Amino acid sequence: MKNRIPFLVIGIVCLLASIGLVSSVVSNPVGFMQNILSLVVVGLLIWFIMRRFYKASPERTEQKAFVKAAKRSKKRQHTKGKTLPKQGVQAKPASFKGKKRSSSSTHLTVIEGKKSKKKNRATF
Repeated sequence: MKNRIPFLVIGIVCLLASIGLVSSVVSNPVGFMQNILSLVVVGLLIWFIMRRFYKASPERTEQKAFVKAAKRSKKRQHTKGKTLPKQGVQAKPASFKGKKRSSSSTHLTVIEGKKSKKKNRATF
């Protein structure tokens, strides 16, 4: 019951706005379209200005670096998959028989980022 008063106020404001909108469209449709077009142009102009001068956040820069590394990784994996199949079992040279290579993940890329410093807190 307490939330009924704001609901009524918002409903009345919306009703008056819709009546004004309809009367504006009926009385002067060309002027209404010009007003709407000017609002859209001003809004886009403000959006482009804010986007142009807004300093990129570090999270956004790190995200771009991650996407770039992922694309490179996918490209490397894609080209590895298209290698020609082996025609038979080839004997390994004697020098490689005793050594075992560790399999490394060459398709992964390390992205440098901000290292968080640990806070120097006193322990009690």
